[in-house]
Amino acid sequence: MKQVLTIAGSDCSGGAGIQADLKTFAAHGVYGMSVIVSVVAENTQRVIGAQTVSPTLIADQLQAVFEDIQVDAVKIGMLPSKSAMETVARELKERKPRNIVLDPVMIAKNGFALMDSTLAQSLADLVLPYADMVTPNIPEAEVLADMRIDSIEDMQEAARRIHGFGPPYVLVKGGHRSDAAADLLYDGNKMLWFTAKRIDTKNTHGTGCTFSSAIAANLALGKPIEKAVEDAKVYVTMAIEHALSIGKGCGPTHHFYDIYNNGLAR
Repeated sequence: MKQVLTIAGSDCSGGAGIQADLKTFAAHGVYGMSVIVSVVAENTQRVIGAQTVSPTLIADQLQAVFEDIQVDAVKIGMLPSKSAMETVARELKERKPRNIVLDPVMIAKNGFALMDSTLAQSLADLVLPYADMVTPNIPEAEVLADMRIDSIEDMQEAARRIHGFGPPYVLVKGGHRSDAAADLLYDGNKMLWFTAKRIDTKNTHGTGCTFSSAIAANLALGKPIEKAVEDAKVYVTMAIEHALSIGKGCGPTHHFYDIYNNGLAR
């Protein structure tokens, strides 16, 4: 069994962050491990508060995993402080894991800032050079690329700018646009689009975490980049289509709908 590590924040309501990542890993038949960098008190309606884990404990968690267990892929989500970024970057440099997918989480679904936007440059300088793929949504790509994104051409330019920070692949997710749910994958040479039908639902809590974790799981399973993204897109679309009306706000996606109906694909 392949083993995948998530480095992210904890969502006590279970829809995003570490919890969404581990559910996604399980749905793909890979063994999930976690390093928690922040404990977030949130539900489907709001974020009540968050507390950052100390850099020492983040480093200890990373050591505990890497010294004992083979890591076939890494998903990185919320990194709430410069010290957390420095700690993770240092471990990535030393351990040199493969298949690193960075989801630059900045804002919760309800608008709560999970990372100060002034830290975007630190994220770009410290962590992006170690990522094999970075998966910003439109608002995150605007911050990282330092530009407004109002069109397909803007998405392409943002991808070029973010690629300049070092990651071999940039996936700009178009879910925040009003047209089809089209995501742009850029490898420094070609632009490749992945399109799915837009699903009319408010229950999209944790979709970014789920998508990036699915890509990491697919890479761990040995799929090439384009196939990993394609299959992850199909998976997250399924999870959104069958999202759960849990809570009073934006409910979570259904990570296990296909497994409950058809079993784990082999």
